[in-house]
Amino acid sequence: MSSVLYDVPGPRAQVRNRILGAATILVVLGILAFVVWRFWATGQFTAQKWAVFSYSAIWVRFAEATLATLTAFASAAVGALVLGFVLAIGRLSDHAWVRVPFTWIIEILRAIPVLVFMLLLYYGLPVIGVKLPSYWAVVIALVVYNGSVLAEVLRAGVESLPRGQREAGYAIGLRKSGVMMLILLPQAIRSMMPVIVSQLVVTLKDTALGFIITYPELLYFAKLLGSNAQYGSPLIPAALIAGAIYIAMCLVLSYVAYVLERRLKRSQHSPRAVDPLHHPVGDGTDTELIALQKRGGKFDQGGS
Repeated sequence: MSSVLYDVPGPRAQVRNRILGAATILVVLGILAFVVWRFWATGQFTAQKWAVFSYSAIWVRFAEATLATLTAFASAAVGALVLGFVLAIGRLSDHAWVRVPFTWIIEILRAIPVLVFMLLLYYGLPVIGVKLPSYWAVVIALVVYNGSVLAEVLRAGVESLPRGQREAGYAIGLRKSGVMMLILLPQAIRSMMPVIVSQLVVTLKDTALGFIITYPELLYFAKLLGSNAQYGSPLIPAALIAGAIYIAMCLVLSYVAYVLERRLKRSQHSPRAVDPLHHPVGDGTDTELIALQKRGGKFDQGGS
C-alpha cells in the first residue's frame, strides 16, 4: 500500500532505517555518558557540592525565585495577549492610515531582541531621569516583544480562514468589528492555539534574561548560589536544579494548553440541541439534519 505523499519502505529500507535509528540512539547515549563522566571526574557529584541543598532555607529561596519567575511570566503573558490582539486588529484594518502604522510598529518591535529592550528600560531610561524597577523592565520588555509576535500569529490565523466566513458574517448584517470578534478571531485562536502556547513557553523561558538586570528570578538565584565559594561553588548542581524547575513549569504550561485545546475541540464538535417539536435550534447545519432524520423529525427550512 502506498499513497501520493508517502511510500511504505521495503525490506531493505526497513533494515537501513533500523540501523540508522540504533546508531542515533548509541550516539546520543554516548554523548550523555561523556557528559555524566565529566561531571563525575570534576567532582560535581560529590557530597560537598550537594551539601548546600540539605538546608531548608535554600529551598525556600528557590521557591521565592520560582514565584518571582511565575509572577513576571503571568503579567507578561496577559499583557502580551492583550497587546497582540490590539496590534493584530490594527494590522487587519481596511484603512491604510491605521494598517500601515501598525504594520511598522509590529515589524520594528519584532526585530529588537528582548534583552536589548530590558537593557534600554533598566539602564537607558535612568539617563533621562526615569527609573524602572527590574520587575517592570522584564515585564514590559516581554510584553512588547511577545505581543508583536502574537499579533502576527493572530493575523496569519485570521487570513488563513476561508473567505466565505467573512462574507457570511456580512450577509447576516454584522459590521467589520462583529465579524472580527464573533467569527474570525475565535476560529483563528482555535487554529493557532499550538503556536500561541509555544510563544507563551518562550515567554516563560525568556524571563531568565532578567538575571542580567538583577531581577531576582530563578536563574539569578541559581547563579548567585553557584558562585558562592562558602558552599564549594555548586554551579553545576544549582544549574541542574534550576533547569529541572524550568522543565517542570514548561510541562505544566503545555499540559494546561493541551487540556484547553481538547475542550475547545470538544465544544466545537458537540451536536446542537433539538427541541421536542423536532425543530432545529441553530442554523440548520448538516449535523442537525442528520440528527433530525435519525429521530424521525422533519426539518422546516423556515424555522417555524
